[in-house]
Amino acid sequence: MRSNEVTLQQENEQPLDKESEVQDTPVPPAIPFYIECSEAAQAQLFNECEEQFAQLEMLQNEIILAEPDSDENPQEQSVNRLMAVAAELKQWQTRQPELLSTNPEVLLVVGAEELQKLNSQLELVLSCSQAKRDTLRETLKRDQKWLEKKKEVLRAGTEHVVKQRLENERLSEHSVLQDTKKKIQKMKDYQNRLMETLADVLAEHFPLPTQETNADKKEKLLMNTTLETPHDPYVSIDETFWPPYTEMLLRHGIAQRHPEDCFKIRLETFY
Repeated sequence: MRSNEVTLQQENEQPLDKESEVQDTPVPPAIPFYIECSEAAQAQLFNECEEQFAQLEMLQNEIILAEPDSDENPQEQSVNRLMAVAAELKQWQTRQPELLSTNPEVLLVVGAEELQKLNSQLELVLSCSQAKRDTLRETLKRDQKWLEKKKEVLRAGTEHVVKQRLENERLSEHSVLQDTKKKIQKMKDYQNRLMETLADVLAEHFPLPTQETNADKKEKLLMNTTLETPHDPYVSIDETFWPPYTEMLLRHGIAQRHPEDCFKIRLETFY
């Protein structure tokens, strides 16, 4: 992780070094492009301009004379003008540009003016680039501060995790054993309470038979009834019979109920 931080820091520092090199690079001084033409060159350029204006005026007169009469349909006039403009545009697209003057001195002055305009535009672009670079540099500084804060939070979280892990390792076996014993004792207490509750439920809903009940049952045993009265072996069930005992006899197939009276049972015939 430390190597990643160093690599990230180097990557963040490299653009700053390049930008500082660009900022520290001295800008070349502006070249003076103010060159004046001689009187002869100015006179030649003036004459050429006069010739071009004269030719332009002649062409304009020809265009005026070539315009159709006003009696023509306005829609047709518009169509004709559109066709004329399209034809002229096609000619201008196929025509090679020509210099206004062939005088080297005039061309030098014009080229110097164009270079001056280009220099001004480049200076404007440079100033905009420098302003954008300064903005990006401020953004980079803010991002670096944010990254440092996140690294501090991560470092603190890592230290906390390590501390908690060491504290967990310090727990002795004795404390773990005591905790296990407490849990076992709780389970035993819960088991005792559960058994007491179960005993109360059994005592309330399934009470044990009394001595009188046993005496009555001895007189009305199923076996004796079957032997004494084989034609009527059924015994009536009342509150003197212990319900769990009766249910056990029925479930294990020792006794069976009367098909028409559920309160009578008899001993199964095993012969």
